[in-house]
Amino acid sequence: MSEQAQGGHGSFKSYLVGFLLSVVLTVIPFWIVLGDALDSTGWAVAIIFALGAMQMLVHIRYFLHVTLKVEEGWQVMSMGLTVLLLVIVMAGSIWVMFNLDENMMPAHEQIERVRNLP
Repeated sequence: MSEQAQGGHGSFKSYLVGFLLSVVLTVIPFWIVLGDALDSTGWAVAIIFALGAMQMLVHIRYFLHVTLKVEEGWQVMSMGLTVLLLVIVMAGSIWVMFNLDENMMPAHEQIERVRNLP
């Protein structure tokens, strides 16, 4: 029986796979932003958030060792709560970022009005 099946921690190979996946899932968003890889900001944000969600799942699987096996019901409940929190955090982050983008920069007319003040 493997160490993982006995309830132990992951193997060196498991941690290495998790680490490499985490590095790849971190480098791709940096490349998208710093390399201007996409013309559409909406697509860039969508891809970055999807990769962020994937990275969270990689951490949960490879470092926290939470799986959907039916060995204990609390792990399935934990995974359900994780997915719920993931949706809440990502939706809230998108909402806040787009709200800030909309409200932080003054309109062109306001800039011109300030420039023409005595």
